[in-house]
Amino acid sequence: MKDRLDEYRRRRDATRTPEPVPTRSPTPAEPGEGEGRFVIQQHHARSLHWDLRLEHEGVLASWAVPRGLPRDPGRNHLAVHTEDHPMEYLDFSGEIPAGEYGGGRMVIHDRGTYRREKWRDDEVIVTLAGDRTSGRYVLFATGGKDWMVRRTDPAPSGWTSMPDLVRPMHATPATRLPRDRGDWGYELRWDGVRAMAYVSGGRLRLLSETDEDITGGYPWLRAMAEALAPTEAVFDGVLVRIDGTGRVRPARPASGSRVPPGAQYLLVDLLWLEGVSSVDVPYAQRRELLDGLALTGTHWQTPAWFPGTGDEALRTGREQGLPGVIAKRLDSVYEPGRRSRRWQSIDAA
Repeated sequence: MKDRLDEYRRRRDATRTPEPVPTRSPTPAEPGEGEGRFVIQQHHARSLHWDLRLEHEGVLASWAVPRGLPRDPGRNHLAVHTEDHPMEYLDFSGEIPAGEYGGGRMVIHDRGTYRREKWRDDEVIVTLAGDRTSGRYVLFATGGKDWMVRRTDPAPSGWTSMPDLVRPMHATPATRLPRDRGDWGYELRWDGVRAMAYVSGGRLRLLSETDEDITGGYPWLRAMAEALAPTEAVFDGVLVRIDGTGRVRPARPASGSRVPPGAQYLLVDLLWLEGVSSVDVPYAQRRELLDGLALTGTHWQTPAWFPGTGDEALRTGREQGLPGVIAKRLDSVYEPGRRSRRWQSIDAA
């Protein structure tokens, strides 16, 4: 009888990889009637992906899912069927050495139990119950090792799909700070390229103010999407370059893998997060949500804002040589594509 781990062992050098490489053949036994354990591992290999592993007949049946399990009902994601893994992989996380099969960092994203509804060579239907993942999923073969995975149960109450397009909201020019200054929040006004960032499955889509896809011009920002994974979100922000003297300039598109010195994406608003739209949420709450994500990295950050303290914001902007501040009413909702008096742009001069 063929050992179901032969292919797994053939691809690995047990003296070099920290992965479990058992020498004994697996025991083909089911843990219970239609039940089993699962693990989802986030795998930072040549390209970021997630590995779904389901306990079945003494091994872990495995699929590599480049964009992770879909959260929207009815959406298909590619799932590449890979070799069976040993049961010990349920607890594995670690750094697989470069040059080895699957080289890169692997961490456990979620694990739990599942109930099996169907298991055939070309179709598997399971209901997952994990700490971060739950739902009914069907995996079905489409040709060769390529499968698709789809969520088939209803979305949670209040769930909305990630929008394809959210046009930026604009401020109305003003000559002075608002009189009712305590009712406003203030942001520094950055001399940069306005860009909306759509982050899903560790991938980034970047759209300009005119809805042009500019992702290819800013390859250095893709690391932000990988760092956020598997979080899905839509952001409003500004692409800038900050030189050694602190002067801020627009970040122009870069060629190849070159990263312009001082390149930064400054995140100033959060418009959709994990299935929940926030465009109708007051600005003060949106900023709290954004700040709560603690987004900071080599080339991205969430700059400070000034709730109710317009004079301090204006003074800070002048000290940093910035063109001014943006005042936003604390109770203002996000109005896509509109220029609103509930946002005001005040020159530093």
